[in-house]
Amino acid sequence: MEGTTAVGESLPRIDGPEKLRGQATYVADVRLPRTLTARLVLSTYAHAKIASIDLDGALRVPGVVAAYAGSDLAKTRLFAEGEAMHVGEPLAVVVAEDDAAAEDGADAVRITYEPLPAVADAMAAMRPDAPLTRESAGEADPNAAAHGAVAGGAKPTRPKPRNVNEVSEFARGDVEQAWKDADVVVEDTYRIARVHQGYLETQGSVAARQPRGGLEVYTSTQSPYDVQSSVARATGTPSSEVRVVASTVGGGFGGKFGLLEPLAAELAQRLGRPVKVVLDRVQDFLVSHPAPEAIIKLKMAAKKDGTITALQGELVLDEGSAGSDAGFACRLIGTIYRIPNLDLVGYDVLTHKPSVGAYRGPDAPQAMYALESHVDRLARALGIDPIEMRLKNIVQEGDPDPQGSPWPHTGLVECIERLREHPIWKGRGQLADGEGVGVALGFWPGGLQPAVAACRLNADGSVTVQVGAVDLTGAHTAFAQIAADSLGVPMDQLRVSMGDTLNSPFAGGAGGSKTIYTVGPAVAAAAQDLRRQILALAAQLLEAAPEDLEIDGGNVMVRGVPAKAISLSRLGRASTAFGGQHPPLHGSGRTAIGKQAYGVAAHLAKVRVDRETGEVRVTGYVAAQDVGRAINPAEVVGQIRGGVVQGLGRALFEAIRHDTTGQPLNPSMADYGLPTAADLPPIDVELVEVASELGPFGARGVGEPPAIPGPACVANAVEDAVGVRVTTAPIRPEHVLADRLAAASA
Repeated sequence: MEGTTAVGESLPRIDGPEKLRGQATYVADVRLPRTLTARLVLSTYAHAKIASIDLDGALRVPGVVAAYAGSDLAKTRLFAEGEAMHVGEPLAVVVAEDDAAAEDGADAVRITYEPLPAVADAMAAMRPDAPLTRESAGEADPNAAAHGAVAGGAKPTRPKPRNVNEVSEFARGDVEQAWKDADVVVEDTYRIARVHQGYLETQGSVAARQPRGGLEVYTSTQSPYDVQSSVARATGTPSSEVRVVASTVGGGFGGKFGLLEPLAAELAQRLGRPVKVVLDRVQDFLVSHPAPEAIIKLKMAAKKDGTITALQGELVLDEGSAGSDAGFACRLIGTIYRIPNLDLVGYDVLTHKPSVGAYRGPDAPQAMYALESHVDRLARALGIDPIEMRLKNIVQEGDPDPQGSPWPHTGLVECIERLREHPIWKGRGQLADGEGVGVALGFWPGGLQPAVAACRLNADGSVTVQVGAVDLTGAHTAFAQIAADSLGVPMDQLRVSMGDTLNSPFAGGAGGSKTIYTVGPAVAAAAQDLRRQILALAAQLLEAAPEDLEIDGGNVMVRGVPAKAISLSRLGRASTAFGGQHPPLHGSGRTAIGKQAYGVAAHLAKVRVDRETGEVRVTGYVAAQDVGRAINPAEVVGQIRGGVVQGLGRALFEAIRHDTTGQPLNPSMADYGLPTAADLPPIDVELVEVASELGPFGARGVGEPPAIPGPACVANAVEDAVGVRVTTAPIRPEHVLADRLAAASA
């Protein structure tokens, strides 16, 4: 009907039933005839020369079809090249008829190592006498731009320390003079751990060579078109002959933009049979690309009235073998407050640990952990309410970030004000002993990428929306809502279809809080195009002017004359029937949005700290976020709650740990501390809707911002509770007690 209101309604996800009933197809469920299984052989050393790889034992195992050293598969860029650079780096692969034979064959591979000195700590790696990690620099995370994480500071003036891959600098004003003029200066160093994305489904892929040439790849990926490109490069196959089918993704959070697909494809190409490679949980911890550890030193100055005057920062990101972007983290730290004097430097440091990658707001939780902890300490030193401190200094529309880009119109102030009015904040005067409340902010600039969508009217009067974007978190439901309101038909007449890379419209990877923002407008444009075609054909058949027509349910009618109508199904048949005289009704929409829509959030945490044990428990949480327009409020709230949980995981539980030689200490879910439902507080979500300029119906990206403020929010609440400032995340009981003892003896 005209003026339908699907947008803004809380609707069930259209992919919900198949997942609840166990009918969704994950990559491990893909069964192709004569499929072989591949098993990786991983380095047991953090740094070693590979003297020899003996595959003979593997080839003698019954059921083993082939075995390759990494040097035989160099095009996949997954394997070590002469030297193992971290524990878990793939060195060889065994291919067999079944899982058991592949595992037995991998165990039979014999590798001779010549151990080399290893460095597993970023600060140690920067020392002049540290072991050299590699002769050439690694590569930045290729998915950073897709997530919106693009920095590009000034040309560095500082020397590049040992093992530093990249140096980034941002500066303005005169920080040295600001220190002299300040009433308060606070300085400290913060450390936040390397963490895994925590997806339930491990990395996996299945590839097959097609009889007429080309390759077919089934994979758990957030970005089918990126996978298509990587497979084409690795195998020398034209991208038009690489068909990538995205299976249901069992969690990604930035970690599934492509990893194993080139390997599966090259093996299938060599052996002429389909090949499946699915990592077990330990392998996934060792091979995949987690979020980097960060060590951030900040110095901040302010006047007595709370005006922040200067910020100096040194950011060190431990990227392992490659992948971090300290320059982007610098940009984040220098953006959210109006600070006239800045001096920020970022170092991406190579160590003998796995490469890092994107994880829900890449590098932003680390940056905001340091910044928001420091702002709270500055407010405490001045005796100023932490919310008022933030409102006084918060960036305003048009203010430049460290790159000179202006801050856009957002609802950040409104988000902060929602916290100020919340009962938890207002009830601070009634807190029990050991209880505290903290606040923190977060933002995400948002990603950009062109997109295409299509809408077609079917013979039965239904409408199919065709997109190329993977549905990770209800995006297809939102697309249906956008199409329903843009077209003017009910939701039950809409279906959303995602094909493969050979028959679906192009869309970028599902990440960076950009899917609805970039693909949604293409869907709206395609629906509007289809609407024009429907009205034009109906006008012809009804002998009326298109502007006099309206769509009401399943019919097109003359406005004010309900009896003069034609059904959508009749229009569908008229444009698809054998011998029909009317062309099919098929709308298309294309977008290439060039302006980011920042997502902003303000969080509030209430904690209880046991003074005897140091245990921290979060007992209440509030997340206020500007979402522009909530297309599906229930799904948006769910996204925000999920992000909060991941932020709390970083705050209190999660850390990938290595010893000084680079050996991993907890590469399994049994030892890696993901939060459970029993660890979580009630989470209140406050939706702020300040419409973006270009998003569909004003929508902004939602996914990244809620995962960002959590660590700082909890750390600030802990200090409010017991007067102890913990500068390390995750915050463990021993940190609280150690800092208390240090404070008592000072």
